[in-house]
Amino acid sequence: MIPILDFGSQTAQLIARRVREVGAFSLLVRPDISVEELRSLNPRGIILSGGPASTLDEGAPRCDPEIFDLGVPVLGICYGMQLGCLLLGASIERANSREFGRAALHIVHPGGLLAAIPERTAVWMSHGDQVRDLDPQRFTTLGTTPTCPHAAVQYEHEGLRFFGVQFHPEVTHTPHGIDILQNFIYEICGCTGSWRMSDFARSTVAQIKEIVGTARVVCGLSGGVDSSVAAVLLHKAIGDQLTCVFVDNGLLRKSERRLVETTFRDHFEIDLRVVDASDQFLADLAGITDPQEKRRRIGHRFIEVFKNATTDLKDARFLAQGTLYPDVIESGHGHAGHSANIKLHHNVGGLPDDLGFELIEPLRELFKDEVRKLGEVLGLPDQIVWRHPFPGPGLAVRVLGEVTRDKLDLLRECDEILLEEIVANQLYRRTSQVFAVLLPVQSVGVMGDGRTYESVVAIRAVESQDFMTADWARLPFDVLATISNRIINEVRGVNRVVYDISSKPPATIEWE
Repeated sequence: MIPILDFGSQTAQLIARRVREVGAFSLLVRPDISVEELRSLNPRGIILSGGPASTLDEGAPRCDPEIFDLGVPVLGICYGMQLGCLLLGASIERANSREFGRAALHIVHPGGLLAAIPERTAVWMSHGDQVRDLDPQRFTTLGTTPTCPHAAVQYEHEGLRFFGVQFHPEVTHTPHGIDILQNFIYEICGCTGSWRMSDFARSTVAQIKEIVGTARVVCGLSGGVDSSVAAVLLHKAIGDQLTCVFVDNGLLRKSERRLVETTFRDHFEIDLRVVDASDQFLADLAGITDPQEKRRRIGHRFIEVFKNATTDLKDARFLAQGTLYPDVIESGHGHAGHSANIKLHHNVGGLPDDLGFELIEPLRELFKDEVRKLGEVLGLPDQIVWRHPFPGPGLAVRVLGEVTRDKLDLLRECDEILLEEIVANQLYRRTSQVFAVLLPVQSVGVMGDGRTYESVVAIRAVESQDFMTADWARLPFDVLATISNRIINEVRGVNRVVYDISSKPPATIEWE
């Protein structure tokens, strides 16, 4: 176990991922976690993440200094290094020259944390403060950059071992970052590298059993990989105590409802309730064009429909959702409470106090690719495990502007053609998410010697490992040509197809 104190960094979960990838279990915890709670986790080491704050700011997040008394090594990254050094007697000052982006690290004391790392290597920096006034009797400077005299440090005194790096080893822009983390986890903390996703499944099942007891859990099932994996994980833990509710909000892909019903009733034999509330959702969206307001209304209506569908379940105490870590980060609900709110997610932070359920989110600490690995461990079929993500608000955020039945029907036809061609050309597993977007504009066209003035459809295809970042997919031109030709010829009301070549960041994957 390597707990990671999350000080609000957008890459905090990447640290946890890297630790898991090398075979040690990691868990993000709040920065003010008590020493007693940390001790109960029986950690082999502790990591302090980066964060957007400055230790010089009033109210900047802090950790309990007594974590250094636990007798386990501590690694501080960026803000975590500055905070650790500050708590151990150093001072922090505004840097004369800030470092953002790639920097050249010169290792002056090889071995230990920086064992087997080239003497000169590239690292990724993102800081405006620097550590100063290190006690040479206790601190050792391990590495420097041209503008940062203490880019990597080590503190040892009376059994206390602290290591700090001003750069970010968790990002791919630091080529030897994974080696540095391995040195900390294996050589310094003494971990064995034996943790696997099957261990996560076992421990989570045990936790669910302990938390739920004999109560009933209700799971909001969408049919996507996230809610599907959550449902099967819960079913493995509590069996018939699970009831899944599928809400047909009228914003689904073509044939989505039938797929969910046959998969979960027939294949998994899960208690499934299907509620058709499409009229209510579409009425709520009438005249609404703001994307945040769409998400808010869909979230509120979902909760109301969900609550009404479960009123007869008298022993239902818990609500389970397939929330993932990118949802948490984008909604501004990170452990430190300092993450920027990029967009609302109906399954994050949207539960009213009077709903009557306690929330269970067993996938909250995972990225999409980790959820897929968990799905494979749980025995889900490939067509579910590798299904492309679908947003909680459904097609409402892919119909830009006001949502109507006619627009939804048009978009469904376009989306089905797109996915048919992606599958037929063996591109589905090579892409992470592919979908069509109906734009709120019309364009002039010519069909059969006549003038048309019809809708424009955008195609979005991205490649991503964790959906925190994504690059647009380089689909073959002939495939794009076929998709465009089929959509324009087969879907009445469309006369132009465009391709989105924006990456995330600066764009998001969804348009709204």
